[in-house]
Amino acid sequence: MHPMHHHTIVTWFGLLLAMLMATVPARAATAEFSLELSPRKVTIDGRTADALTINGTLPGPLLRFREGDDVVIHVTSRMKDLSALHWHGLLVPPGMDGVPGLGGFKGIAPGETFTYRFRARQSGTYWYHAHSGTQEQAGLYAPLIIDPQDADPIQAQRDHVILLSDFTTEDGSEILRNLKGNHEYYNRGRRTAGDFVRDTREKGLGPTLKDRADWGDMRMDPTDLADVSGYTFLVNGKSPAGNWTGLFTPGERVRLRIINGSAMSFMDVRIPGLKMIVVQADGQNVEPVVVDEFRIAPAETYDVIVTPRDDRAYTLFAEPIDRSGYAAATLAPRDGMRGEIPERRPRTILTMEDMGMAHGDHAGHAGHGNHAGHEPAVATPGRPSGWADASTPKGQRALRYADLRSLTPQPDTRAAEREITVRLGGSMKRYIWTLNGQTMADAEPVSLKFNERIKLTFINETMMAHPMHLHGMFVQLLNGQPAERLPSKHTVTIEPGKSYTVMLTANEPGEWAFHCHLLYHMASGMMTRVTVGPLQGEQPTAHHP
Repeated sequence: MHPMHHHTIVTWFGLLLAMLMATVPARAATAEFSLELSPRKVTIDGRTADALTINGTLPGPLLRFREGDDVVIHVTSRMKDLSALHWHGLLVPPGMDGVPGLGGFKGIAPGETFTYRFRARQSGTYWYHAHSGTQEQAGLYAPLIIDPQDADPIQAQRDHVILLSDFTTEDGSEILRNLKGNHEYYNRGRRTAGDFVRDTREKGLGPTLKDRADWGDMRMDPTDLADVSGYTFLVNGKSPAGNWTGLFTPGERVRLRIINGSAMSFMDVRIPGLKMIVVQADGQNVEPVVVDEFRIAPAETYDVIVTPRDDRAYTLFAEPIDRSGYAAATLAPRDGMRGEIPERRPRTILTMEDMGMAHGDHAGHAGHGNHAGHEPAVATPGRPSGWADASTPKGQRALRYADLRSLTPQPDTRAAEREITVRLGGSMKRYIWTLNGQTMADAEPVSLKFNERIKLTFINETMMAHPMHLHGMFVQLLNGQPAERLPSKHTVTIEPGKSYTVMLTANEPGEWAFHCHLLYHMASGMMTRVTVGPLQGEQPTAHHP
């Protein structure tokens, strides 16, 4: 055969093969992991406690895979009780979501292995944790990162995971018993006679007496910011003394993936000397927002970019809102360095506005309208007042939900077909928490049709903030941004005495958990089920957020 003819045949064969290959979808890679849940003693700051671990560590190992991967996770339980792992914020089939009793999932019995299988349909920063009893509090939590299939729009030279958590030597069931016996069991910041004298001097005797009488009538305490206190606050399992350190070279763009894996603790996060550029919220990319600090609820995640230019150590500082301690870590050019611990912020005091009673309305209903995510209340002279007031210094910027704009256009901007109201309530005295007046044991599921567009309005009738988490789907905050730029979140904080509205496209068929992510609120009834069923004749289709 003439060489030219041979070359031509080979070329055409190559082109034909390339055309055939182009019509065959690329096989997804498989990301496979093995996890073991087991009790183990851990020692932090010299205190040894019975903890629960994943592969022997607290927190558990980072799981990292790629968008489009087929994910296989074998979970073996060495626990004495039923257990489960939930992939927080991930879009997975209902039976793989990891909530015992929902979606056909029965939990993982002692000595058994359950294999989770799902396709990674998204990217971003997430986490995973136990969803059985109070096992999450005891140490069953860990970070999870999904890298995007295509080029990441967030460019950085370094990438550090910062997992915040609240550690206690107390058993979770004991904490719950203490709260049921006396809801103020852990409130160590009650107002004193000294506070009364100072308030009288600043506001006058009449207003001070009226304030005390108003709170007394409601049998509530304006210092009741956190149900549980006495925690040691950790960064990646290390106390401030343990000094977790993330390295950088001066001038680098450093990405910090900040996850609040606390059971009960809202945290105010700052890095003195560094501006933070918020680039992702709850795993979903947002238009960059430059801030000095932000408040992060249990279960929320924020990715930020920092650019440390000096050859020195910086302190990442996270204070719980009741100021009962702090978590601290170091960003430094070399190991062994430690940044300064900044001045502690004062504890805030709740106001009548936090009870929806700013204008003398003692009916106990919440104010309406979106209080766009941690807007600071007007404080009286002296101690700061209002749940959302973090004592941010004048001239510095704290992130608000209203600042968040989706980086990419929302795929569904339809108007709502109907509105659903969810009232957040309960009895502090009996330590029972409810959704629309019912606990999980009594509630009928919230029933949605497939692809239905819902306006979901939360009305908080309590003096506690509630981070509300819907499994299986993202909601969009109605935060004042245009419809195509509303940010998507899996966890939404509803402030005391306020209301907040989100949009939801019910495009994930199945049975999903819907609850407050404060562990002891959920365990005390603040949870229900949401069911999504396909419309007659329609086939459900996968949705990429």
